[in-house]
Amino acid sequence: MTRVEASSSAVANQSSGTESGEQPVEVVIVTGLSGAGRGTAAKVLEDLGYYVADNLPPELIGRMVELGESADPPIRKLAMVMDVRSRFFTGNLSAVTEQLRSAGVRTRILFLEASDDVLIRRYGFARRRHPLQSESADGTLTAGIAAERARLASVKTAADLVIDTTALSIHQLHRKLEEAYGGATPTALQLTIQSFGFKYGVPLDADMVLDLRFLPNPHWVPELREQTGQDAAVSEYVLSRPGAQDYLGTGRHLIDLTTEGYRQEGKRYMTVAVGCTGGKHRSVAIAEALGELLGAGANNGSGDVVRVVHRDLGRE
Repeated sequence: MTRVEASSSAVANQSSGTESGEQPVEVVIVTGLSGAGRGTAAKVLEDLGYYVADNLPPELIGRMVELGESADPPIRKLAMVMDVRSRFFTGNLSAVTEQLRSAGVRTRILFLEASDDVLIRRYGFARRRHPLQSESADGTLTAGIAAERARLASVKTAADLVIDTTALSIHQLHRKLEEAYGGATPTALQLTIQSFGFKYGVPLDADMVLDLRFLPNPHWVPELREQTGQDAAVSEYVLSRPGAQDYLGTGRHLIDLTTEGYRQEGKRYMTVAVGCTGGKHRSVAIAEALGELLGAGANNGSGDVVRVVHRDLGRE
């Protein structure tokens, strides 16, 4: 029994548990022409929850599935990025995928391609050498691309999905991959509302910064000084100040506009930093209010995942 057959048998034993409600194992094999977007595809699949392995020999795919099943928690979504550098690539891939499918593993092949002139231009920008360039008769980039097309012709024929990236932007490729591998609903955007104190510095990863220092500071109200923006008395005080509700509504509107643009551009993470002087009263109260408006920790209807964190609370 070969290594691949042994791994497939282990997967078969594990896959019998899917009938009891477990998520079935999924494998996406990402391949195609060098320069056609395999690296971008790998990043998108990683964002979609796949464990990504780069340039893995076909013979080890079954072993990776087996190791994923035995992990804690189990890894049930795997993406393997493969190219002509993998030895015996074209000869063994068909046999491996057939064994995985017969073992109950949902296995799909994604093939990425592009026109010769676009590939040549991309290699020019990247200043990289094609992996088959040195093996071609005249050592040119054009000859290397032609050799790769010929070598991968049978793989392209066997692919479940072929995407031509010639005229696609990175964001358009994102959307195509999300439609194909993201499930029934679009990928959720991860939105973090983070309060902070300006005196400790603005968060370096902030995509948007809201400044609450124009509001009266509860620090100067004796009965509120020791409380925080998470306490009802402080929250009511901050939210009742002139301009607070207008600012809150405007902030919500700006976030809605920005997140919609992020989704269109294929971005999946956004951090809104809400600041006051010390990060204890005003920023905390407004961050909590924004989180409530945006549906933090609940089904907000958009599918987005919203969380509220307080970077500097308790620091004073």
